[in-house]
Amino acid sequence: QVQLVESGGGLVQAGGSLRLSCAASGSTISSYAMGWFRQAPGKEREFVATISWSGSIPYYADSVKGRFTISRDNAKNTVYLQMNSLKPEDTAVYYCAAASAQNIRVMRYEYDYWGQGTQVTVSS
Repeated sequence: QVQLVESGGGLVQAGGSLRLSCAASGSTISSYAMGWFRQAPGKEREFVATISWSGSIPYYADSVKGRFTISRDNAKNTVYLQMNSLKPEDTAVYYCAAASAQNIRVMRYEYDYWGQGTQVTVSS
Protein backbone atom coordinates (compact mmCIF):
# COMPACT_ATOMS: atom_id res chain seq x y z
CA GLN A 1 0.00 0.00 0.00
CA VAL A 2 1.17 3.47 -0.87
CA GLN A 3 -0.21 6.56 0.82
CA LEU A 4 0.23 9.83 -1.07
CA VAL A 5 -0.11 13.32 0.32
CA GLU A 6 0.02 16.39 -1.90
CA SER A 7 1.01 19.85 -0.76
CA GLY A 8 2.02 23.19 -2.22
CA GLY A 9 -1.24 24.30 -3.74
CA GLY A 10 -2.65 27.78 -3.28
CA LEU A 11 -3.77 30.99 -4.92
CA VAL A 12 -1.47 32.62 -7.47
CA GLN A 13 -1.83 35.29 -10.12
CA ALA A 14 -1.67 34.46 -13.80
CA GLY A 15 1.93 34.18 -14.91
CA GLY A 16 3.07 33.04 -11.50
CA SER A 17 4.55 29.77 -10.32
CA LEU A 18 3.81 27.03 -7.81
CA ARG A 19 5.61 23.86 -6.87
CA LEU A 20 3.53 20.90 -5.83
CA SER A 21 4.96 18.07 -3.77
CA CYS A 22 3.69 14.54 -3.32
CA ALA A 23 5.07 12.69 -0.31
CA ALA A 24 4.67 8.93 -0.27
CA SER A 25 4.61 6.58 2.68
CA GLY A 26 3.90 2.94 3.33
CA SER A 27 6.15 1.82 0.51
CA THR A 28 9.00 3.11 -1.57
CA ILE A 29 7.92 4.72 -4.84
CA SER A 30 11.11 3.74 -6.63
CA SER A 31 9.37 0.92 -8.47
CA TYR A 32 6.33 2.98 -9.45
CA ALA A 33 5.63 5.26 -12.33
CA MET A 34 4.20 8.47 -10.90
CA GLY A 35 1.73 10.94 -12.33
CA TRP A 36 -0.14 14.14 -11.76
CA PHE A 37 -3.76 14.65 -12.76
CA ARG A 38 -6.14 17.55 -12.25
CA GLN A 39 -9.85 18.09 -12.01
CA ALA A 40 -11.59 21.40 -12.55
CA PRO A 41 -15.14 22.02 -11.32
CA GLY A 42 -17.66 20.27 -13.53
CA LYS A 43 -14.99 18.51 -15.55
CA GLU A 44 -13.48 15.06 -15.59
CA ARG A 45 -10.11 14.35 -14.05
CA GLU A 46 -7.44 14.78 -16.70
CA PHE A 47 -3.85 13.75 -17.16
CA VAL A 48 -1.17 16.39 -16.57
CA ALA A 49 2.23 14.70 -16.37
CA THR A 50 3.91 11.39 -15.67
CA ILE A 51 7.43 10.20 -14.96
CA SER A 52 9.07 6.80 -15.17
CA TRP A 53 10.36 4.99 -12.11
CA SER A 54 13.93 6.18 -12.63
CA GLY A 55 12.96 9.72 -13.49
CA SER A 56 14.57 9.51 -16.90
CA ILE A 57 11.37 9.72 -18.91
CA PRO A 58 8.83 12.50 -18.30
CA TYR A 59 5.74 13.02 -20.42
CA TYR A 60 3.25 15.89 -20.45
CA ALA A 61 -0.18 16.80 -21.63
CA ASP A 62 -0.03 19.25 -24.52
CA SER A 63 -1.79 21.87 -22.42
CA VAL A 64 1.11 22.08 -19.94
CA LYS A 65 4.09 21.18 -22.08
CA GLY A 66 6.84 23.77 -21.77
CA ARG A 67 5.32 25.25 -18.61
CA PHE A 68 5.22 22.35 -16.13
CA THR A 69 8.06 20.05 -15.06
CA ILE A 70 7.62 16.76 -13.26
CA SER A 71 10.48 15.33 -11.23
CA ARG A 72 11.07 12.80 -8.51
CA ASP A 73 13.47 12.12 -5.67
CA ASN A 74 13.25 8.44 -4.86
CA ALA A 75 15.55 8.86 -1.88
CA LYS A 76 13.01 11.25 -0.38
CA ASN A 77 10.04 9.23 -1.65
CA THR A 78 8.67 12.41 -3.17
CA VAL A 79 7.43 13.59 -6.54
CA TYR A 80 7.22 17.21 -7.62
CA LEU A 81 5.36 19.29 -10.16
CA GLN A 82 6.90 22.67 -10.93
CA MET A 83 4.28 24.87 -12.54
CA ASN A 84 5.37 28.06 -14.29
CA SER A 85 3.52 30.63 -16.40
CA LEU A 86 0.27 29.61 -14.77
CA LYS A 87 -3.00 30.43 -16.50
CA PRO A 88 -6.53 30.73 -15.10
CA GLU A 89 -7.42 27.54 -16.98
CA ASP A 90 -4.89 25.68 -14.81
CA THR A 91 -7.24 26.16 -11.86
CA ALA A 92 -8.14 22.72 -10.51
CA VAL A 93 -7.58 20.22 -7.76
CA TYR A 94 -4.29 18.48 -8.50
CA TYR A 95 -3.86 14.82 -7.65
CA CYS A 96 -0.73 12.72 -7.35
CA ALA A 97 -0.94 9.06 -8.32
CA ALA A 98 1.25 5.94 -8.38
CA ALA A 99 1.12 3.19 -10.99
CA SER A 100 2.52 -0.31 -10.51
CA ALA A 101 4.69 0.01 -13.59
CA GLN A 102 8.16 1.22 -14.46
CA ASN A 103 7.33 3.19 -17.58
CA ILE A 104 5.13 6.24 -17.98
CA ARG A 105 1.38 5.93 -17.74
CA VAL A 106 -1.21 8.45 -18.96
CA MET A 107 -4.58 6.81 -18.28
CA ARG A 108 -6.40 7.15 -14.98
CA TYR A 109 -7.24 3.45 -14.79
CA GLU A 110 -3.54 2.56 -14.95
CA TYR A 111 -2.92 4.14 -11.55
CA ASP A 112 -3.34 2.17 -8.36
CA TYR A 113 -2.94 4.76 -5.63
CA TRP A 114 -4.16 8.35 -5.36
CA GLY A 115 -3.66 11.26 -3.02
CA GLN A 116 -6.44 13.44 -1.68
CA GLY A 117 -5.57 16.40 -3.90
CA THR A 118 -4.43 19.97 -3.45
CA GLN A 119 -6.26 23.04 -4.75
CA VAL A 120 -4.56 25.33 -7.25
CA THR A 121 -6.32 28.58 -8.09
CA VAL A 122 -4.95 30.97 -10.71
CA SER A 123 -6.47 34.43 -10.79
CA SER A 124 -6.54 36.59 -13.90
